[in-house]
Amino acid sequence: MASQGFAIETRGLTKRFGSFEALKALDLQVPAHSIFGFLGPNGAGKSTTIKLLLGLIRPSGGSGAVSGLDIVRDSVRLRRKVGYLAQEPRFYDHMTARETLRFAARLFYTGPADLIESRVEESLELTGLAEKADRPVKGLSGGERQRLGIAQAQINRPDVLILDEPAAALDPLGRRDVLAIMERLREQSTVFYSTHILDDVQRVSDTVAILNRGDLIAQAPIEQLLGGNGQAVYCLRVKGDDTEARRLVSGQPWVTELKAEPVNGHSRWTVTVTSDQAAEELLLPMVLNTGTVHVVEFGRKKYNLEEIFVNMVGGN
Repeated sequence: MASQGFAIETRGLTKRFGSFEALKALDLQVPAHSIFGFLGPNGAGKSTTIKLLLGLIRPSGGSGAVSGLDIVRDSVRLRRKVGYLAQEPRFYDHMTARETLRFAARLFYTGPADLIESRVEESLELTGLAEKADRPVKGLSGGERQRLGIAQAQINRPDVLILDEPAAALDPLGRRDVLAIMERLREQSTVFYSTHILDDVQRVSDTVAILNRGDLIAQAPIEQLLGGNGQAVYCLRVKGDDTEARRLVSGQPWVTELKAEPVNGHSRWTVTVTSDQAAEELLLPMVLNTGTVHVVEFGRKKYNLEEIFVNMVGGN
């Protein structure tokens, strides 16, 4: 079912548990070789979606494909093309990192032992665990265990790598390491990951989807989403008597709202407009031509992902 260029695609994908609809007609399109952030508050349906994509539960309606394979008809073949990191990965503590990866690799590879060992070494290098390779898992830090989980998930060189909260329990340095690995992995795989750490999403994701109460409420490239979801707002910081300038700007047909507030001896404006072109060409000259103010800052507002997320999930 998947269209060319999409590693994951769903159409009307639905899951009900009794009378409760956990996922409501999800239409999702994940570009190949992208890092795709899948967001939503607790209970939004993220884990349900991941289980459906992995073929661990069956949909109540709709369809889905991962790497061109149907999530119901081809679920066994699909699992050979997908890597998965659970939110809380579990390991045999007495085994070393190398032994853990060797065990996982043998589930996928039946060739000569030296080729399996070569793949294990590549995975240890990729995740920065080469120097800890022969240490028992119980002696690894939380960040190292998480990196081992990613190494295990990608041991089969999957087309699609699905990560469930890969950096949730890590400190800033651990999160930085995991994000760096994800950026390296995009060369060989599509990375689809769920998270609630919006800062991380803003740093590495190409595309973002936001789920709330089972409904997909946003899906867009990160830059488009941070542009304000279609709402053009310009910010100015001015010094001087801005009375005349505010009156003049507020009277323009392409200005829908002007808010001004005093900040440390300046006046900070937020101007909502219907036309980017008019704002870029006319707004700044109009303010300066009044001759009563000095413009300290001017530019189109860039939204923070947390601000966008809270507004959307809050129904705004």
